[in-house]
Amino acid sequence: MNKVILMGRLVRDPEVRYTTGEKPMAVARYTLAVDRRFKKKGEQSADFINCVCFGKIAEFVQLHLHQGMKILIVGSWQTGSYTNKEGQKVYTHECIVNEHYFCESKSEGNFTPSQNPVQQSYTQNAMVDSEGFMQIPTDMEELPFN
Repeated sequence: MNKVILMGRLVRDPEVRYTTGEKPMAVARYTLAVDRRFKKKGEQSADFINCVCFGKIAEFVQLHLHQGMKILIVGSWQTGSYTNKEGQKVYTHECIVNEHYFCESKSEGNFTPSQNPVQQSYTQNAMVDSEGFMQIPTDMEELPFN
């Protein structure tokens, strides 16, 4: 079984590119800083894990994930290799991400409303409580989704 579960913070904003061809597909890459549980004196306190995801998951990443956010990911571990321009063999290690979970609310994290203009314009026109949930007016006769 090859299953990876990691929790950490994004080191930088994800990089999203699209494949070429008849049906372009999004490919998102980012680095996750995962704290080590135990460390020896003088060693780094985190591991930096390269992550990649494809398709709809990559499009989600492009819209919702930003540097500093704490997330949990579920995926699989993949290794590979290639020969660089100098003729040296380079080994790669990365997590192929299948699922993302937010680990903190917007108020706890490093999220700023300017990072998501769609959400910002939506919440400016609605009454939002301290946890970020929209308050439904009680004086409405009919809800729009009925």
